[in-house]
Amino acid sequence: MKDNAKIALKNEKILDKIKQTKDIKTLTYPQKEQLAKEMREEIIDTVSKTGGHLASNLGVVELTIALHSVFETPKDKIIWDVGHQTYGHKILTGRREQMTTLRQLDGIAGFPKAKESEYDNFDTGHSSTSISAALGMARARDLQQKDNHVIAVIGDGALTGGMALEALDDAGNSKTRLIVVLNDNEMSISKNVGGISRFLTKIRTKRFYKKSNNFIRKILEYIPKFGPFIIKLARRIKYSIKQLLLPNMFFEDLGFKYLGPVDGHDIERVEWILNLAKKEKEPVVVHIITKKGKGYEPAEKNPDQFHATASFEKDTGKPIKSKIKDYSAVFGDTLVELAKKDKKIVAITAAMADGTGLSKFKEIFPERFFDVGIAEQHALTMAAGMAKEGYIPVVPIYSSFYQRAYDQVIHDICLQNLPVVMCVDRAGIVGQDGETHQGIFDLSFFSIIPNLTIMAPKDFKELEEMLTFAVKLRKTSRYSLSKRWRARNI
Repeated sequence: MKDNAKIALKNEKILDKIKQTKDIKTLTYPQKEQLAKEMREEIIDTVSKTGGHLASNLGVVELTIALHSVFETPKDKIIWDVGHQTYGHKILTGRREQMTTLRQLDGIAGFPKAKESEYDNFDTGHSSTSISAALGMARARDLQQKDNHVIAVIGDGALTGGMALEALDDAGNSKTRLIVVLNDNEMSISKNVGGISRFLTKIRTKRFYKKSNNFIRKILEYIPKFGPFIIKLARRIKYSIKQLLLPNMFFEDLGFKYLGPVDGHDIERVEWILNLAKKEKEPVVVHIITKKGKGYEPAEKNPDQFHATASFEKDTGKPIKSKIKDYSAVFGDTLVELAKKDKKIVAITAAMADGTGLSKFKEIFPERFFDVGIAEQHALTMAAGMAKEGYIPVVPIYSSFYQRAYDQVIHDICLQNLPVVMCVDRAGIVGQDGETHQGIFDLSFFSIIPNLTIMAPKDFKELEEMLTFAVKLRKTSRYSLSKRWRARNI
């Protein structure tokens, strides 16, 4: 009987002991590392059956543990940008047993939902909103004279969104006590692009800090008595030098205290820097480096493919059902054929080349393909500028994301009657991702805009014909506009 009890105790998971977030605080760092391993196994097991966002969730496991270890949640408020990286957060906040219902009818959502749990402080599903929401909560806290912390967790991809930069500008100027955790994995859905991505690459300094930290620690741990003290001293010296040398002026010039970067998969280091951030009385950016898909080889090698995935075989990572041709693929193939015949056709994406079917176009016509990052407003006004100069821009964007560029569609494209082909992907009911991703408003907000022709194909053949017609219509429109302009100036 005693032997059986010992075996049962040995096989008990640390995750089984976590009933509420305060239980995490009692764990040692080796136990937290084991907890991270168990959480990854559970997330992989769940998503392999239900489908969902895998790579982003695997990348923030240690960060999730550290956040709930350092802060007093739910009193301290964590706002997750986009929110598709919160599976681990849900597991640790009382929803572990419900994970089998993830993204299912009447099950738990794939994104934060305030109605689900008091730990979900803000409903998110679209990019670049977290800093604005967190600043609003921090200002409300100050008005109510409360003392809780507010933390926005945002990825480097989401930082390319204009709204995130607007919020950084306001927050830095406000001097409001706020913590922004920058989860830097060099990815949004696809590889990041743009000046901010290059800036963050400089800060990473070729990941030297990770390698040197681990190497020094392993050597010093063997020194009895004085080893731990020397490790702490070396860490402080290294951190001070790094703060002097790294190009962190962007955040500091905006008014933020900059802390980092640190290895986001080293729980002890992440907790250490979060505790530093807690002591600050001004806005702070905590910069951590993570790997998208961490701990699952297929997702590490192909993070874009495992950003959002259908059910798959855990051992191989291969989808259980073979992918059938869809509207995005038909759109992409048709656009390539049209572009072969007309050099004026260009394609613009807001960090969604794979999701909208533009991968093939990007490969064949790299000079006519433009990825502007998560910036739908900029994408459409840039398209308007190209159209003004005689090109035919084709801009595929998810229906729910077109909402963010409504003003640009009206003011910059349609009022000027410019030849831009706007393709609405994921229109209609799209299923598991929930209400933030449903494309059910597009016909309503597009139908009242002047100078806009709307077409909705019922099948693949109609999509091919409609895209061909749209390009020809815009070519005719471009010619007639040019002709009228000349006539008016004779």
